[in-house]
Order: sequence, then C-alpha cells, then structure tokens
Amino acid sequence: MIHPSMELQKRELSIHGAVIGNVFGPFDGHMKKIEKAFQCTVVNRGDIVVITGERASAARSVLAKLAEHARRGEEIQEQTVNYLIASVEDDTFGELDAVGSDQICTTVQGRAIRPKTLGQKRYADKIRKNTVVFGVGPAGTGKTYLAMACAITAFKNGEVSRIVLTRPALEAGEKLGFLPGDLQQKVDPYLRPLYDAMYEIMGSESYQKNLDKGSIEIAPLAYMRGRTLDNSFIVLDEAQNTTAEQMKMFLTRIGFGSKAVITGDITQTDLPDGKKSGLVEAVRILDGIDGIGVSLLTNKDVVRHPLVQKIIDAYDRHTPKPPKDAKFRGTGRPAGRGPNRAGNYSYRARRGHTETGER
Repeated sequence: MIHPSMELQKRELSIHGAVIGNVFGPFDGHMKKIEKAFQCTVVNRGDIVVITGERASAARSVLAKLAEHARRGEEIQEQTVNYLIASVEDDTFGELDAVGSDQICTTVQGRAIRPKTLGQKRYADKIRKNTVVFGVGPAGTGKTYLAMACAITAFKNGEVSRIVLTRPALEAGEKLGFLPGDLQQKVDPYLRPLYDAMYEIMGSESYQKNLDKGSIEIAPLAYMRGRTLDNSFIVLDEAQNTTAEQMKMFLTRIGFGSKAVITGDITQTDLPDGKKSGLVEAVRILDGIDGIGVSLLTNKDVVRHPLVQKIIDAYDRHTPKPPKDAKFRGTGRPAGRGPNRAGNYSYRARRGHTETGER
C-alpha cells in the first residue's frame, strides 16, 4: 500500500494489446510483482498503462524493458522480471540495453540466442575477445550453452575449422561400475549435456554431417593428451572435476588459431578427498594474463526455474566464506560430504561488485 504522506509519481506507457498479456504475465503475476517491488499501482487502459506511486518511474522502466522482450517474440519468465527489478535496485539497469541487442546466433528452429543477463553479456564478450576464457558459476547460468553458441557461430563464420567438446568422465558422487558398449557408448552419458546443446542449436542432421566429416569431435578429457589442436574452438565442460595435472595438460593442447572456453561450478566437485580442483588452481594462477579472461557468474545470472536461484542462495548462506583477498582457495571435495572447501567462494552478488564477481 502506498503511504498517503509520500509524494506520488504518475507515469504512462504505451504497450500494444498484442503483447500486454505477455508483459503482465499469467494472472497478472508479473505486474503484481512490479507493484510490490516499487510500491505502486499499475492500471491498464487499452494500450495505455498508467503507473502511480512513489517509484513509478522505476516501475515504468521495467515494464518498458519487458515490452521490448515481448515485441521480440520472447516469452517473459518470472526470472526475467526478478532480474530487471534487481538491476534497478543495484543501479545496473542502464547497462541492460547492450544485453538485448547482442544476438550470438539462432537455433535451427529460428530462435535467437542472446545473453539474458549483464553477467552473461560480459561472459560472451570475453569469449569473443580472449583466446582462453574461464566461465565459473552456479548451475543454470548458461556457462556451457553460451560457450556452445559461440563455438557454433565461430565455426559457421569460418573463424575455426573444427569444434572440440570435452569433459572429464567422472561420476557425480556415484560409482556406476562397468558400462557396456564401445567407447562412444561408454562416454555418451557423460557428454549428454553437450549433445543436447549441439542438437538444439545446429539440428541433428547438421550435427551428424559435421561429426562424420570430423568437423565436430566429442571426447573425454583423457583422450586430449599428446595432441595439438590448431584452428579449433575447444569447450571443456565440468572443469571443476579436473585435477591440476589434467587442467595443465588441457591448456597446453591449444594450437594456432584456436580458442578455448573452460566452464565449471566450483561448489559441485566430485574429486576424491584431498585432490585440488584444476579449475580452482588455474583461475588463481592465470587470472590477469593477457589473452585469458575469467568470468565469475553469480546467482543473479541463473536463468533456470526461479527456485534454482533460491536453492543456490540457501546453500550460499550455509557455506563458509573465503578470506577477502582470496578468489578461490581450498581443495576439491566430493559433493555431499560436508562443506566443499573448493566451494567457499560465494555465488551471491554483492554491492560494489559486478554480476561477474569483478570489481
């Protein structure tokens, strides 16, 4: 409720009737969330939306941005509304224009792939600018998917002649035992997330054609030893499960004309007790070297179900925090065995820091 002693603002916004249902959300859920966040009332009068309240200008800005999303044909999710509101509160809303205008590529169905948050935008920019990029963040921040989109774009544009996708073949806290079949069938379960992203963006027919030609290669990390990968776009996924030795081996495979993106979530390592995570060590050692970029995505960049963001926040609140002068510290420990010492880094965005965890 608006306090009667507060100075009220009144703002108007034109939103076409064809998209206003998408903007307001199911049962006006998005609109009610905006009203609550900015202590205002929102009334729809035909194509004119009238906003009244002490922070009507801020509410109008959020509604205008949602209308932009709707006009591009995007289905507005609750997470998008939450992110825009949070961006107003931490004074980063003015930087969001660059996010919506950055189209990385389109899927085989014609859907545009764009960064959805400022953190994702900076991550994509670093991939374009640097030879090696580390994308570190919690589940659902689009680390792997955006890396795949950038890899496919570079391949289609002729910037590289091959895409190489790899990840450590390590079980997530379970012992699966013997897996039947040939090599491809044995490693398929570990590489399924990479397949899924490739199918969605390229289409199964194009993927299979390029796989048969050798233009796309998917293999476990152990098979990278002894190779030099020239003119390739290499994506190492689940890098938190690499050892320091494996990470060094992988990074020294990069040849001329190649680019590498290493992604991982340091709070979900499955390494044995006492084993250092190669991702943690690599970020600590290599950050600041020209040609190497580090993007630390946070809970604000989660683009899955809104509940995922709340789950990450809850775990962060119960995870010991690192010293202020440390980016990452500790050794990797298996998930589910007490606090993960490699995961002392909190994914919660703090004031004075950007969404990528950098000052």
